[in-house]
Amino acid sequence: MSDEFQFTQHSHRRYNPLTKSWVLCSPHRTQRPWQGAQESANAPALPEYDPKCYLCPGNTRANGETNPAYKTTYAFPNDFPAVKADQPEFKEDEESAKGLLRVTGVRGQCHVICFSPAHNLTIAEMSEQDILPVVRQWIKCYEDMAKVDYINHVQIFENKGSAMGCSNPHPHGQMWCTEDVPEEPAKEIKAMAEYRQQNNACLLCDYAKLETTTQGKPRVVCENDSFACIVPFWAVWPFETMVVSKRHVTSVSKLDDVQQKDLANILRRIACRYDNLFQCSFPYSMGIHQAPVDGQDHNGDTHLHIHFYPPLLRSATVKKFLVGFEMMGEPQRDLTPEQAADRLRSCSEVHYKKQQKL
Repeated sequence: MSDEFQFTQHSHRRYNPLTKSWVLCSPHRTQRPWQGAQESANAPALPEYDPKCYLCPGNTRANGETNPAYKTTYAFPNDFPAVKADQPEFKEDEESAKGLLRVTGVRGQCHVICFSPAHNLTIAEMSEQDILPVVRQWIKCYEDMAKVDYINHVQIFENKGSAMGCSNPHPHGQMWCTEDVPEEPAKEIKAMAEYRQQNNACLLCDYAKLETTTQGKPRVVCENDSFACIVPFWAVWPFETMVVSKRHVTSVSKLDDVQQKDLANILRRIACRYDNLFQCSFPYSMGIHQAPVDGQDHNGDTHLHIHFYPPLLRSATVKKFLVGFEMMGEPQRDLTPEQAADRLRSCSEVHYKKQQKL
């Protein structure tokens, strides 16, 4: 046994200042054999147009409406929304008022955002010129929802791949807009506000600067003038990353033309590296955290960033599961964030499908 503590050899806990939580790191467990569940690695090739797909241009959706023959991005209200604008007011009863069976009604809207008319493309395979309209659609949707009086939060996200519960392979994301600020962004906003009060600085401004100026940049996967893609020091998922604005920007609506192009650039690059890591269409859940649209000044307690939570652990077929100690105690990871970042950095930014054609 070594007399000197080593991050790559010895168990330790890492603190997440955004959520004020801890993650257990057990790097010595990367050598353990795996005899658990495995996913299918051989996904069938998709056509550019699928007549049965309810998201393809010109097709009929589940509610009977017909999609236009769209040529770029296309957004529409979700046919099966998780929250609705019109519903009766919930009246709190005696049991709810005591706090043990507490309930609040939630109004909202849900929208689908098709990234491309092509059924067989993902962000990883799209050009930056084709991703830019996606960024601008996010901005438009965010600004439109900010004008709705009962909407206070806009959560933009993408579930990619069947392993993440995606029911349709057509490239698309979603936007759930609610009266209340959901649990995860609410925790971040509170933590960032407290950091501002204690340090008179923005938590993520400080963090982005620390990661991009540390010698060797051990957790930075890629960067450009406006954004850095980082495996967070406190990452839970094996190849989790966070895209963070280098300058203090609170929402996508505050991005200028250059920053919008830089965001399209960084999204393509990390999505491509993910696919190249295991030579597969890499599944993930991606979500944008930014300022709520509740009319309050959130300049001091929000900072635009994007979380990528991919489930793959060792290969295209082996997933990470949050079970046992992770459900009962706290999250745990084997591969260190530094090791994960190094593996992602080693991946090409030319998609493996294009490489196979060369």
